[in-house]
Amino acid sequence: MNVRHTRLISPDDAATLTERLRENRAFLAPWDPVRDDAFFTLDAQRDAIAQALEAHARGTMVPLAVVDAEDRLIGRLNVNGITRGAFQSAAIGYWVSRSHNGRGVATAAVAEVAELAFGELGLHRLQAETLIHNTASQRVLTRNGFVPYGIAPQYLKIAGEWQDHILYQLLAPAG
Repeated sequence: MNVRHTRLISPDDAATLTERLRENRAFLAPWDPVRDDAFFTLDAQRDAIAQALEAHARGTMVPLAVVDAEDRLIGRLNVNGITRGAFQSAAIGYWVSRSHNGRGVATAAVAEVAELAFGELGLHRLQAETLIHNTASQRVLTRNGFVPYGIAPQYLKIAGEWQDHILYQLLAPAG
């Protein structure tokens, strides 16, 4: 049996996503932008899912739920900023609930997204960025063949501070 770790997010996921975000608020805080209380509401997550699905319909994003073996939402993985033309590239971002961290779920989800990106989407390159001290996320990326190619000083405002990030990329297999 081939277990899938990702699926397209659905409006029906809004309540569960809200619950997961609330449960993981403190756990995710060091890796996320500062979020106000409104972000952790059902209405905000319904709106976020609707916007993500609109971007998906335009072909600029693939918003995914990370799921366990019973198809329960345990995280998110987005393929963002899909750019066509000469670039054929996108960036990924992901998180997995604390309760499922360290079990290989994120590694498997990123592997599925790489197959999707280089197969169905026909992309040439995926990019991901991690905080300098986010060794767990760096392991997920390197296990999937991503290689670091630089450091972006003060790249994103995370946990209220402009923080440096390591840039990673994965290129489509030669073929």
